[in-house]
Amino acid sequence: MNVTMYWRRLRRSESAAFWLFLAPWLAGFLGLTLGPMLFSLFAAFTRWNGVGTPHWIGLQNFRVMFTSDLDFWPSLGHTFLYAGARVALGTVLALALAAMVNTRIVGRTFFRTVFFLPAIVTGVPLFVVWSWMLDPSGGVLNYLLGKVGIQGPEWLASSTWAIPALVLMSLTATGGAMIVFLAGLQDIPLELRDAALVDGAGWWQRFRRITVPLLSPVILFNVIMGLIGSLQVFAEPYVMTGGGPEHTTYFLGLYLYNEAFWYSNVGYASALAWVQFLVVVVLTVVVLRFSRRHVHYLGS
Repeated sequence: MNVTMYWRRLRRSESAAFWLFLAPWLAGFLGLTLGPMLFSLFAAFTRWNGVGTPHWIGLQNFRVMFTSDLDFWPSLGHTFLYAGARVALGTVLALALAAMVNTRIVGRTFFRTVFFLPAIVTGVPLFVVWSWMLDPSGGVLNYLLGKVGIQGPEWLASSTWAIPALVLMSLTATGGAMIVFLAGLQDIPLELRDAALVDGAGWWQRFRRITVPLLSPVILFNVIMGLIGSLQVFAEPYVMTGGGPEHTTYFLGLYLYNEAFWYSNVGYASALAWVQFLVVVVLTVVVLRFSRRHVHYLGS
């Protein structure tokens, strides 16, 4: 009986400790995440300037957004264009870099560090540096292109090159995805590669038939994380282009920010935010469903 009482007290103390350690996160989640989300859902159905009393208008914000808003559909389209290019090129580049630093090359540790460092330096300083590098008149990129006889484009000042310029900048931050790919590559059993090598398979056949299928869960993870981040892009156009030129980089994140904090149209901005959230969720679900036939798990 004493032993039973002891175990009951121990379980109670462990349960109390669990809730005690969980309490700070739970308070932050309820107060800083779930609470604001639920309030923004309510605000999405109101006309509100962020100060006065919200006025319930039902689906009016969404009706205006989908039927008469001249900025919504272009901003959504530009966001899709940027996200698609960034995810596709970023995934390929990260995988290529991971495959390179996974080989026995001289200075392998050095290259791993160099490729990963740009992923640490993010935010406004990075965007300011890239704005200087992409300057059409005195930027580093056009200067180097001029040295080989190529006339550099206008980059951020051109409606044709603005999105490619932002995608190019984003590729320097693929170090995080590279590290994830590197961990996946090192988890592939060497016996499979050695067996394929004995059978006479070349490097492309080994990569296509062994590496990619076994790395498919990691590819799926990086694609989803890249997609979620790219669809919410805000800081890059805010700092580097302001949405220009000709609204080419006026992405959905920048649009809802302007509606909320420049035009004090918080209700409409909340509706835009929930549409953005639903777009991210729907595309993530689509990618997960599509991946069922293409993702292979080792041992399954």
